[in-house]
Parts: sequence; structure tokens; C-alpha cells
Amino acid sequence: MDKNIYPFSALVGQENMKLALILAVINPGLGGVLIRGEKGTAKSTAVRALTALLPDQEVMHGCRYGCDPDKTDLWCEECRGREGSRKKRKRPLVELPLGATEDRLLGSINLEEALVKGESRFEPGLLAAANRGLLYVDEVNLLDDHLVDSLLDAAAMGRNIVEREGVSVSHPARFTLVGTMNPEEGELRPQLLDRFGLCVEVRGLADQSQRQEVVRLRLEFEKDPEAFIANFRPDEMELGLKIDEAAARLPLVKLPDEAVMQAVKICLSLGVDGHRGDLTVIKAALTLAAWLGLDQPGTDEILTAAELALPHRMRRRPFQEVDFDVRRRLNEAEQPAAGEE
Repeated sequence: MDKNIYPFSALVGQENMKLALILAVINPGLGGVLIRGEKGTAKSTAVRALTALLPDQEVMHGCRYGCDPDKTDLWCEECRGREGSRKKRKRPLVELPLGATEDRLLGSINLEEALVKGESRFEPGLLAAANRGLLYVDEVNLLDDHLVDSLLDAAAMGRNIVEREGVSVSHPARFTLVGTMNPEEGELRPQLLDRFGLCVEVRGLADQSQRQEVVRLRLEFEKDPEAFIANFRPDEMELGLKIDEAAARLPLVKLPDEAVMQAVKICLSLGVDGHRGDLTVIKAALTLAAWLGLDQPGTDEILTAAELALPHRMRRRPFQEVDFDVRRRLNEAEQPAAGEE
């Protein structure tokens, strides 16, 4: 583990944030995580810490896009045209800077080879590097609109298509999008907001003992990072193994009709538009069941999934803050209107 990365298992509190991140890496099909909150609440620390404990993944040897050897239908054009061996790599965490250009994100032509050799060679961008990994955007609400549009296109298709200057390239770009933001600095475009599968809010801890623990652990880490990380290594290994086991168990989790009915009822009660919310609640509940070692999700798993998948999808008036208390909203929705029996 990198000595500069704070251990995930050493994070104090913020249970919803940690759970949402874990579920997102167990099931990349959830659509990623948006973490909203004030500065200094361990948002970026949690994202970087998570990837440090994830198991290695197999890729095609020599592939610039990290193609999965077992999913030939998703291979890039280069892998289709050759026989390759396998190798293992750490699951990538790619950070998208706010000032990045579109070429940096999508990829560009290698100008040096074009001028010297007269050949147009494609240089992969950040989307290629993030394939089968995490694409992290800090202050995602401040991202330029043209980069947002490119992210939306890639997230929707699972591929990045670049056609320019005589080069036409298509490569897989299946990534887990993780964004962090401070709502005080502005809201997120609705089109991108809806693409995040899960959304959580983090705040400074209110419990005195927890705040003391945060300070104590952080000072220990800064004093001797290697010793601190070594102390948490058993917990990190156990957590990483549990994530790996949950991912393997996920396809075996059953979906009872009752769970679907509950998810749909919740979405209707909260006035959730479209059907993406219903699907995400069900996917999150299945993933949570796999994480907990259950054969199928029950009522508690459905409600917890709704708390993670619906806050940013519930109807709200202009300038109204996001309401993260899903259970309270459900209770209010079930209360009879004034004058009703």
C-alpha cells in the first residue's frame, strides 16, 4: 500500500459514504457515487483509500485500455487483432482535473509521430486509463460543460469514440464515476446529477468522542505513516477480501417480487421521475445483500438502498436543498392528508 494513502478502515464515522463507495466497487453497474459535503470531511481521502485495498484485476497483456481477458465482446480493436497473454494490475484510480482539456480526457493524435513519421497514432486519454477502474472528479460541480457532455456520452455508451484528423478510434470506457463537491460552491447540472447511481451527504462529526478519534488517528498517521498503515493492514486485507467475495456472490443473489414491489412503491411515494431510480434502488439492494452475505434483499436492504439511490432524484422546488432523509419523507408520504380519516 502507498505510504501516502490513509487506510480506509481507519476512517471514523461517515458510514453512508463508506457503504456507498463499497457498493459502487462491488457492482460497477450501479453508476458511481456522488459525495456532497463541506470541506474537511474526508471525501477525497475515502475515495483514494478505497482503491488501495481493492484486489488486482486481470487485463490483456500489452493492452492500452486494460481489456478484460474473459469478456471478448468488450475488447478494443487492438486486442481483437492479436493473441495476447494475461497479466494483473491494480484497479486504476484516475483523477480528472477541473482544468483538463477535451483531448486529455478523450485522447488525441501523437503530434510528434505525425510530424516525424507522417503517421497518425492515437494517444489514449483519461477515459482509456480509467477503463474498468474509478474516474474521480473532485469539485465535480465546477467541471466545464464540454467535459460534462463527454463524460455523459462515455458513461451512456460504455465506449469512447474519437474521430478526428484522419483517425477513427473506439475503445471500451467502462468506469465507476466518483464525484465530490461542496454544495456551497454551486449545484451540479441535472443531466450529470442523474447519472450518479448513489448520492450521499457528509458533514462534520457531531459526536465529541468521534472527533477526538479523528484527530488522534490523523496525528498518528502523520507521525509515522508506515507504522500506522502496518497496524491497519490486517483490517484492510479483510475488507478487501470481503469486497471480492461480495462481487463474486452478487450474481447469485435472488430478487423476490416483493422487493421489486417495495422499491417501486417507495419511488412512487417520493415522486421520483423516470425509472432509473427504481432500477438503481433494486440494484443497490441486491448489491447490499451480497455485501451482507444474504441470499436476497429484504425490507431493510430496500430502505437502505433507497436512502443511497434516491435523495438526488426526489422532486424539489428551485433553490430547495436536497433532502437526504428518505425514511422521514416516506413517513410523511404515508400520513393521511388533513381532513382525511
